[in-house]
Amino acid sequence: MTTIRAPAVAGTFYPGDGTLLREMLRKMLAEHPGSTRPPKAIIVPHAGYIYSGPVAASAYAQVAGGRDIIHRVVLLGPSHHVAFPGLATTSAGGFATPLGVVNVDKPAMQLLAALPQLQTLDQAHAREHSLEVQLPFLQLTLDHFTLVPLVVSGTGAQEVSDVLSVLWGGPETLIVVSSDLSHYHDYVTARAMDHATTDAITAMRSGDIDPDHACGCEAVNGLLIAARQHGLHAETLDLRNSGDTAGPRDRVVGYGAYVFH
Repeated sequence: MTTIRAPAVAGTFYPGDGTLLREMLRKMLAEHPGSTRPPKAIIVPHAGYIYSGPVAASAYAQVAGGRDIIHRVVLLGPSHHVAFPGLATTSAGGFATPLGVVNVDKPAMQLLAALPQLQTLDQAHAREHSLEVQLPFLQLTLDHFTLVPLVVSGTGAQEVSDVLSVLWGGPETLIVVSSDLSHYHDYVTARAMDHATTDAITAMRSGDIDPDHACGCEAVNGLLIAARQHGLHAETLDLRNSGDTAGPRDRVVGYGAYVFH
């Protein structure tokens, strides 16, 4: 019997009604130019849509250019609720959102089975929003795709890079790293920190990004290592924080959107 991971933050981080969700996504995506050359990888934020959705949309508008090309998404995000060493896969056969069910790529999961940094840990996925909030964007911008969902915790960048190398594939595979930037600094301090992180990402300096600069730093740094090895370059699409979108400026969270070609 196939189990489906139910949405944990529908109705809080994003609309729980499919019609309202689709309308919200379309409006955000329409604010950004598309691309006929879809990226190989993206880094996008994972807060509530009113805060980080407009920033994430700048990357997903380009992903839409691969609507009929991309058939597999490798999705990595940090663990906010469960501590464990390595990367966590899932026994679920699919992930549900108000827009439908995304099937898990079981053959890809089997490719990872021999890697020591991987474990199946449904508990890490059950309440995790960092992966879930990316799924509606993917469902709206891609036609048909399977998902490789990986929650990252307590591991090194090289271990993440090794996983990405196994799953790298060709243009049919998109890598999505879910990460916010600095957390709970004043507006001016956050902007300085997030610009430094952005400089490190675009220069592919994986050693310069720590948890103070990006909550998903392990996955971000792992992607930077793999991207260097595969000859990619990074481009910044948007860099803002919650003080720019929908919150006060005394304690903000930073959001950046980056594409890798």
